[in-house]
Amino acid sequence: MKIKAVLNRDGGTFKTTDMKTYCEKAIHAFAARGHELDCTVVAGDEIVEALDRAAETPGIEAMLAGGGDGTISTAAAVAWKAKLPLGVIPAGTMNLFARSLTLPLDIWKVLDVLASAQIADVDISTANGRPFVHQFSAGLHARMVRMRNQMDFASRLGKMRASTSAAFGVMLDPPRFDVVFDIDGDGNCEERPVSAISVSNNPLGNNSLFFADRVDTGKLGVYVADPLEPTGVGKLAFDIIRGKFKENDAVTASTAQKILLHFPKHRKGAACVLDGELLRMPADVEIKIHAAALKVLKPQPEA
Repeated sequence: MKIKAVLNRDGGTFKTTDMKTYCEKAIHAFAARGHELDCTVVAGDEIVEALDRAAETPGIEAMLAGGGDGTISTAAAVAWKAKLPLGVIPAGTMNLFARSLTLPLDIWKVLDVLASAQIADVDISTANGRPFVHQFSAGLHARMVRMRNQMDFASRLGKMRASTSAAFGVMLDPPRFDVVFDIDGDGNCEERPVSAISVSNNPLGNNSLFFADRVDTGKLGVYVADPLEPTGVGKLAFDIIRGKFKENDAVTASTAQKILLHFPKHRKGAACVLDGELLRMPADVEIKIHAAALKVLKPQPEA
């Protein structure tokens, strides 16, 4: 295959990597498997344009994207629209989609795995037409991300410290808002007050990082937390760390193929998070899953 790689040099692990050496290693790994790889390294603010150019390159049969979860989410959207297989190089802090694809999290080891990978069809979801591969969330998570983004951090460790500090801030002042649910368009709308809502691209696994064990179920994971006091947020945080958040008494978990959310007391400054990016939240959000619509490079199954 003729493959184009786009690597975000500002993404996590790549910040301390000799990118010239890394590209040489990548080209060699793919050549050993009979592939032709062209490698481009760009800054974070150039990643969208570089991915778009890569998808439009004549003769390209697949794309590789390297960086954090934001880079990978953007690359998945580009690859989906271009109908190109996507290979993921996990160079970020969490690397959630890479974990779901069972890829090695070492940026060097993953090259050989991707070079010999098979093409598989997995799910991708959209929120008001915008693609995502991890989750849409509002409430607790959005407030935490907003608080974290107001802090200064220049490294992966700094980001983790900022996230911890923001989590404690949210715990002391948890949000509460009303939401109307219409699941799968059945017309049976339900309105209830909540502190958090998360809709994931495939149901989340029993882990502390909130990633799906599979990305080919054809279903969204829908998670709602009842209005919480600070002690309730603390208990939920403890259950998240244990990977047992679904067992928390305040959490309701379900699945759907489509869900309509309406926020009747919508505020102009309300925010949501889509694959880690803080966005202005509209009063109405339509989320749906596109089963088997995204092609990816997945590890060959073990014999």
